[in-house]
Amino acid sequence: MIGLSDSLRRMAAPADGGRRLFMALAAAFAMSLASCASIDPPPALVNATPQVPPRAAAAPASPDRKRLIDAFGGVYNDPATEAYLNEVLVKIAPATEAGQPYRVTMLNSPIVNAFALPSGDIFVTRGLLALADDTSEIAAVMAHEIGHITARHAAQRAEFEKTTALFTKVNTQLLAQRQAQDEAEARSKLAIASFSRQQELEADQIGIKTIARAGYDPYAAARFLTALGQWSALRTSVSGAGSAGRPDMMATHPSTPERVDHATEEARQLGAPGSGEVNRNGYLSAIDGLSFGDDPSQGIVHDNAFVHPKLGFAFDAPDGFTLDNQSAALIGVGEAGGEALRLDSVAIADSTPVTSAIGSGWIDGVKTTAIEPKQIAGLEAATAVAEGQQWSFRLGAVRLNGRLYRLIFAVHTLSPAVDSRFMASLDSFHLINAQDSAMAAPQKIKIVEAGSGETAETMAARMAFLPQSLDQFLILNGLDRGAALVPGQRYKIVVR
Repeated sequence: MIGLSDSLRRMAAPADGGRRLFMALAAAFAMSLASCASIDPPPALVNATPQVPPRAAAAPASPDRKRLIDAFGGVYNDPATEAYLNEVLVKIAPATEAGQPYRVTMLNSPIVNAFALPSGDIFVTRGLLALADDTSEIAAVMAHEIGHITARHAAQRAEFEKTTALFTKVNTQLLAQRQAQDEAEARSKLAIASFSRQQELEADQIGIKTIARAGYDPYAAARFLTALGQWSALRTSVSGAGSAGRPDMMATHPSTPERVDHATEEARQLGAPGSGEVNRNGYLSAIDGLSFGDDPSQGIVHDNAFVHPKLGFAFDAPDGFTLDNQSAALIGVGEAGGEALRLDSVAIADSTPVTSAIGSGWIDGVKTTAIEPKQIAGLEAATAVAEGQQWSFRLGAVRLNGRLYRLIFAVHTLSPAVDSRFMASLDSFHLINAQDSAMAAPQKIKIVEAGSGETAETMAARMAFLPQSLDQFLILNGLDRGAALVPGQRYKIVVR
């Protein structure tokens, strides 16, 4: 989520005309790690002994833990949901293969992910909590992550220091300071939960056995993996961007039909369907009111539009761009991958003209030319061009409330047609209006009972502000297309 802090690092490019910059923009988009300015005290450890209260003891925060929390939106504060997850951990901890204490931390990120540190820290995003449909499914997710810990998978892969270095690089926006090969390597090692196929299958097996011993439905893992695959496919169809390289569970915990089959077969060895606890109603009560989607206080991406209510502006990226809201910048990549954009901000003195600021060398090693002053939505602004050997850049700058908002578009060849698209995007920068505010209204999960005659279509109509609302409703509730709703049964919808 965009923080737009004062201490942003200068966007640098080598003498080859910006090749590293463009690769860094694309890499930053692909990794999609976000951060928030505030971090709350870490939750308490949950001991493997069920009699120990969930909040009995506090654990010191490690640098790795803090960096990871920063990278995924900060801690999400919901005491009731946290208490419920801790109760689940208390129940499954004695069934694990190790007696170490575990603790769960909820992260303020809409992406679907969960991962663990060797210390016993288990992290789940609120995006994952929204996707899980019952207690046994969230138990399966946490038991899977515990499986990675007990099997010492982190020790079997690349040294943990590489993970620390990756998160440090992302959180400080160390753009364009590595060779393109290094950027590709970083993307392929999105670290915390980037395990091999065999390690994933082993963690699945451990996790399924764990929840079965704890009394939960062993088929929950297969159900969640199925929903995960559907959710990723839906996101791809909505945004046009695949999941490869992004830090959701389709990147770090790949949900293939083969893996679902393995999970189902493992469950069959442990009992028949319906042999374990599911507790859907208890879970739904725990997540009622859970925030859904982007956090408006950190900016909202909707299709190719970006709205930041707190900072008071909005703009539209060129058609075909997919946007990714990060801690220090908004990153965008065009459909064919041959175009990119970055929006960030720096402080600007009242006495400094925008034309001087835009010509101050944003991109090292690339000469800025064609500086022109202009007005955008009544705001002082300027544009410029920066030409390199391999890449060309259209630069835009807008002064607003003591900040200089910097838009950088990168492309191989800045043709008149392409430049016209970039300039139209820059000219769309404006002060937030009523339509923008409505678009950025907070969204949350609401649990409702189906009435007589209620259908998936009528439920989805209450979520009409979401793209492909019917598909979202079905996946969030583990339903097949055409399935009838049960009167009096509870379902998840998304409301504003």
